[in-house]
Amino acid sequence: MFDQWCDTTVQQNGLKRYITIVEKPGGRANIKDALTETVRGHYDDLERIAEDCEALGYEGAAAILKELLPTGVRARAGDLGEILASELTVEQLKFDVPVRRMRFKDGREVPMRGDDFIGVNYAADDGGLWLLKGESKSRRTLGKATITQARNALRRDDGRCTPSSLLFIANRLLEGNDERKDLGRRIRNEVGSRALAKNRIDHALFTMSGNGPIPALVTDYNDAEAGRNHAVINLHIADYTDFISEVFDAAGDLGDA
Repeated sequence: MFDQWCDTTVQQNGLKRYITIVEKPGGRANIKDALTETVRGHYDDLERIAEDCEALGYEGAAAILKELLPTGVRARAGDLGEILASELTVEQLKFDVPVRRMRFKDGREVPMRGDDFIGVNYAADDGGLWLLKGESKSRRTLGKATITQARNALRRDDGRCTPSSLLFIANRLLEGNDERKDLGRRIRNEVGSRALAKNRIDHALFTMSGNGPIPALVTDYNDAEAGRNHAVINLHIADYTDFISEVFDAAGDLGDA
């Protein structure tokens, strides 16, 4: 999705990557349908939505879906940032994001606690667990204070993924099939043993903003600690507020087909 939508520039310095993402002319139109479906899928199972359409018609199915989608500006911005961060993690950072957190929110306007997104992979040499701890920030005008807040969250708990966040993922996986159960077991083992080395817990700071470039984000990238992989990312959306409204309005409109 991102390749069709945006131009991406990557600056690399050792284990650190600074990634800037800017919409291509006409790129948003290219991915409108895919983005709409992606957002819906983060809040509910797409097959279940299709079953709702069959049982209740499109209007009834849309009524259910809209009960899951946030309506407040702040909640929408935060959720969409996390959704896009998760998708980027899979597409460009090459980690799986095995649980879609938005499906488990206590309320549609309530942000979830813990790490904003966690990626999972396996080391090529020994097949051992490899994690990515991610923080997402969405602001019409992104500045130093917000970036510092996100970086402090990444550093918390010695830079390790928050145990409660890992257990949330592990427990959801243990409810699934054998392959997912194996991953859930590995994650629970990590919570108990804290065995992963620093260089097997990557950090990602994803930002979506109406302003850019952002000097404070470059500073954060330059100052990121040594010894682990870092991705510092900015998705620049010039019409930030309108874009967020468009996305959620489209996600809640199932139409008649």
